[in-house]
Amino acid sequence: MWFELESIIMKKRRIVSSRHLASTEGWQLSEFEYGLIIAYNGFSRWMTKCMIASGNPELSPLEILVLHNVNHRERQKRLTDICFLLNIDDSHTVNYALKKLLKAGLIEGEKRGKEMFYSTTTQGFELCDKYREVREQCLLDSLKHLDVDKDQLSEMAAMMRTLSGLYDQASRAASSL
Repeated sequence: MWFELESIIMKKRRIVSSRHLASTEGWQLSEFEYGLIIAYNGFSRWMTKCMIASGNPELSPLEILVLHNVNHRERQKRLTDICFLLNIDDSHTVNYALKKLLKAGLIEGEKRGKEMFYSTTTQGFELCDKYREVREQCLLDSLKHLDVDKDQLSEMAAMMRTLSGLYDQASRAASSL
């Protein structure tokens, strides 16, 4: 019986990161997770290279995400806002990124009561704008050459946001075991 099952599985080999996690019932999710892993690493590499081309080789992927989030809609944000929007539990890593961005002169903080509100400086805004230009030149121009429907990208983004909720719920369940 095992041989027959192995034979069926071998006919269409699954592209997964950890075969032992891909049962006959859950391989599709494992396949998605592997895609997510390599997409995350590719995206992190892309952000870093795009930021280098924009003129700042010093920022990590998290610092780049935090900078863009602070710059988003040109509204001041608190540490808790940034963590919530980026779905990051460990606020210490975001706080460290904020301190590095403050030191680099890319953001500034305004204390109101007990909370600090962050916004981009002119230098930070200009760096985000330069990043946008490099992104358009290198990433969006390449995307135009692929046969990708922009509405499909929006649908994929919605599905990924929905799946993040599934993973959040599963992590809460696992924490209670």
